[in-house]
Amino acid sequence: MSNPKNSLFDLTGKTALVTGASSGLGRHFAACLASAGASVVVAARRMDLIESLAEELSAKGGKVAAARLDVTDAASVKATLDVCEVQFGGIDVLVNNSGVIATASVLDQSEEEWDFVLDTNLKGCFLVAAEAGRRMRAARRPGSLINIASILGLRQAAQVAAYSTSKAALIQLTKSMALELARYGIRVNAIAPGYIETDLNREFFTTPAGEALIKRIPQRQLGQPQDLDGALLLLASDASRYMTGAVIAVDGGHLVSTL
Repeated sequence: MSNPKNSLFDLTGKTALVTGASSGLGRHFAACLASAGASVVVAARRMDLIESLAEELSAKGGKVAAARLDVTDAASVKATLDVCEVQFGGIDVLVNNSGVIATASVLDQSEEEWDFVLDTNLKGCFLVAAEAGRRMRAARRPGSLINIASILGLRQAAQVAAYSTSKAALIQLTKSMALELARYGIRVNAIAPGYIETDLNREFFTTPAGEALIKRIPQRQLGQPQDLDGALLLLASDASRYMTGAVIAVDGGHLVSTL
């Protein structure tokens, strides 16, 4: 993979774990980190997809391994961190990207849907971050934990109460972990993306409802996955060595909009 040597964001010698790497932003994050020189473990439930990604990135010169991961299962989390240690000697960077959404009004949301979203987006992130932090502490290895939150953890939208609640709680978890882990040299920060165009939502944004939503963004455009690269590389690298407990919004100005 191409990597600008002597760059402030150079990740050569670092090992990163990306959860939810089978598609969308997780897949993009893995490629971005590998391009910056990191050895990367890509993890998700779909082994066929992450093995394919690992092969693709390895063919471009990256050092990549795949691990099956269910973030809601503590045993699965530990097995994935074992892969990081066996393949690359440990972990330096975690990108806690796994997440799901269930669309429904609060009066129609089922208990099962609520639990599914909160278990994945909050409990899952807690389990992975805590296990990664424990191993960094045991190895006396400073590191960076990056939680992928959302601007919906900072503002409201209809029909996504479970998702918004999970992301708001994830932001609070980020700050709490930052406070507790700073003494071990472990930084904990979050990225709060706005509306980023991916294969999963591209069709929606061509509908009248999607076009109306784009008009509410001050920049009047959707973000692209690469628009998150700067924030990701900042937090993953030593460029952010004096940052912890921060939440970086990448949203085209959506949070400062009154709409």
